[in-house]
Amino acid sequence: MEEVESNVSPVETPAKPKQQQEEPKKYHKRFGDRKDGRLIRSLPAMNRVALYIMPNRNGSSVYFHDSFEVTEVENYIRKKRKQGLKGFGIMHVLLAAYVHVVSQRPGVNRFLSGQKLFARDDDIQVLLTVKREMTLEAEETIVKMHFLPTDTADQVYEKLNKLLEDIRSGAPDSDFDKTADVIAHIPGVLLKFSIWFLKLIDYFGLLPKSLLEVSPFHGSFFITSMGSLGIPPVYHHLYDFGNVPAFLSFGAKRKENDLQADGTVVTHKYVDYTVVCDERICDGFYYASAFKLMKSYIRNPHQLDDPPAQVIRDVE
Repeated sequence: MEEVESNVSPVETPAKPKQQQEEPKKYHKRFGDRKDGRLIRSLPAMNRVALYIMPNRNGSSVYFHDSFEVTEVENYIRKKRKQGLKGFGIMHVLLAAYVHVVSQRPGVNRFLSGQKLFARDDDIQVLLTVKREMTLEAEETIVKMHFLPTDTADQVYEKLNKLLEDIRSGAPDSDFDKTADVIAHIPGVLLKFSIWFLKLIDYFGLLPKSLLEVSPFHGSFFITSMGSLGIPPVYHHLYDFGNVPAFLSFGAKRKENDLQADGTVVTHKYVDYTVVCDERICDGFYYASAFKLMKSYIRNPHQLDDPPAQVIRDVE
């Protein structure tokens, strides 16, 4: 795992006026880059070898569990709904917090493919499973959203809700659904060969961009709400096909009695969440720093109304 230097401390939360935002450095495609990412060329020798020692994503997964008290989040949600953001909720807060984290800890937006490490830079691809209706018989589909490191909570809301409205308004099947339907009609033996062939060309970075876009296995981050089902969060596995390096699940609100310093007991509401992530994309200290930063955004969600003053770029 690579040790990454950053000019932001693990618990620091940058918050400068919007007008002071600095333009991030741009990179140009070079030989060895993929359609969906830039090859990181500065890995130490041991880190490059480790990618072959731990070849599979599930075998390299680490599991993280935490919770947050929801008083400030609920106040923030009420404020947003009064501003006209109908349906604004915890999902939007978590997504906006993650986008802000990527702007300051770009290492969490990396991915592994072909035993090489890549950076997505400005493209934050979030995947979400959506039921067309909240019934047992309703079909599911998967949406892929593209965010920028400079996106605010309002922009996250607009992008997510536009996709959800299209799906739940009876819009035609998505490109994901159409592609899945075509693949499902391939006979069993040929289907097994087809999946093997897709994995092969993906290993060498030759998968067409059109397939990368509709694939639910290629992206920055998968998020799922168990709270909408009324159950605690699950530890969801990663997929060895594709390159999604992190899966976040959050549960329903729960109450807990907290003992105060003066001996009194106060009841608070919490939301639990779990993260399963690929440990090979960055080291444990870097991950811990990212989780702390995400927690600080959730504790003070008003920070999500402004873009970061500076977008930090990943290493070369």
